[in-house]
Amino acid sequence: MVTRRKSRPSAHPRATTLLLVRHGQTPTTGRVLPGRAPGLHLAPEGVAQAERAAERIAELGKVDAIYASPLERTRETAAPIARALGLRVERDKGLLECDFGDWTGAELAKLAKLPEWSVVQRAPGSFRFPGGESFVEMQGRMVGALSRIAALHPGGTVVCVSHADPIKAAVAHYLGTHIDLFQRIVISPCSVTVVAAGPSTPVVLTVNSTGGGLAALRPS
Repeated sequence: MVTRRKSRPSAHPRATTLLLVRHGQTPTTGRVLPGRAPGLHLAPEGVAQAERAAERIAELGKVDAIYASPLERTRETAAPIARALGLRVERDKGLLECDFGDWTGAELAKLAKLPEWSVVQRAPGSFRFPGGESFVEMQGRMVGALSRIAALHPGGTVVCVSHADPIKAAVAHYLGTHIDLFQRIVISPCSVTVVAAGPSTPVVLTVNSTGGGLAALRPS
């Protein structure tokens, strides 16, 4: 009689490598808080940035899936990446920009004069945009979406195209940094931030990478 050994859970749970890509530059980048308003497309420089990001990510070889926020600027950034990888872009509302509510479309120079602006910069964890979302809610939504996506692709590599503030908040979460300090993190247009996320402790492999190779980024 042959006795079969029972399979044991792996001592090293498989982490999913998440490539968090901010959308490329738009005509209003750095001047306006566009939020979730529709109709904002990439500027020519943003299109070029997306093409360069696609080239960098394609060097990784196998990528299992690509997800993007439903807004035009993220889908336009994801398009050349998807073409380079031979994949279809999946839309995920969890990757959406923060809901800025009544501040949507406002000029940053004017917002900076408001007394609430100092709260946004110094204690964002206590702030809710009038008629919109709080930073804490945004972070929970973004991290929840990334956790769900990681669970769908255990041990794989996934591209997630999103926006600056949600990516900054996710990085703060994975680093174990309080949300009040997330404004210290910089996420540039079409930068790539890489996190190994899974059942065990997440590992942040790089933040705001805008050049060079990505293939060497593997958790040790």
